[in-house]
Amino acid sequence: MNTQHPKDWKSNLYQIINGVDTPQGRTFDIALICSISISSLLIILDSVTAIHMQWGNVISLLQSFFLVVFSVEYILRLLVTPKKRDYLLSFYGIVDFIAIAPVYLSFFISFGSFFPIVRILRLLRLFSVFKMGRYIAESGALLKALRASKTKISVFLFTLLFIIIIVGALMYTIEGPEHGFVNIPESMYWAVVTISTVGYGDISPQTELGKFLASALMLVGYGIIAVPTGIITSELAQVAKEKPSPACQKCPVCGHSKHARGAQYCNQCGQKL
Repeated sequence: MNTQHPKDWKSNLYQIINGVDTPQGRTFDIALICSISISSLLIILDSVTAIHMQWGNVISLLQSFFLVVFSVEYILRLLVTPKKRDYLLSFYGIVDFIAIAPVYLSFFISFGSFFPIVRILRLLRLFSVFKMGRYIAESGALLKALRASKTKISVFLFTLLFIIIIVGALMYTIEGPEHGFVNIPESMYWAVVTISTVGYGDISPQTELGKFLASALMLVGYGIIAVPTGIITSELAQVAKEKPSPACQKCPVCGHSKHARGAQYCNQCGQKL
């Protein structure tokens, strides 16, 4: 007669929850994706006054259901995880906790309008469910390019700041409070909006000289947009040259070089590339 070890159910549940490629694991992932997506959609819809007035009670009931689901999931993850402290202090452990804790704490503390923002952070769990963590290593190239270009970017930002201060002061002098430029900080705000080509239109120059300066700043803005993009793109290209693509790497054991892009192991002998 086969008897199951008391710890076997924990091991099996751990395999399912952590997304091992099994039918049970895939079912759990699909159910979790649907639960997170629907819960987040309900939060978004509930922020619309008309929908809240008509369907508020139904949405609250559904949210209570998902609260129970996420609470049970959090307890199960904590129960089956061997190193509980590591899970509690991990990124996703914290995300899972803050997604449910405010609901219970709201009985004692008022979170106000901040509460929906906390609950919608649950979407971050989808990064884990979709196994997107495997691509995080690729962000190293971007970080390396940003670090390599930090000096150029810093010079660019300081130059941009000087332009905004100078143009803001000029517009305050030229236009004055009667045209909405009530002080230099307000004029600097206008300069930021203009140079970024956003152009809200809440403040606009009325004098001929002010319009001329605004036109010049707009033209400068179009040129400035391309500067940081060019700097970072150049550094990314340099990083790409330094790091050979895994698809082109030769296996140190069998010499095979035709690997799938992003492969970490040789598809002939299994050696790590």
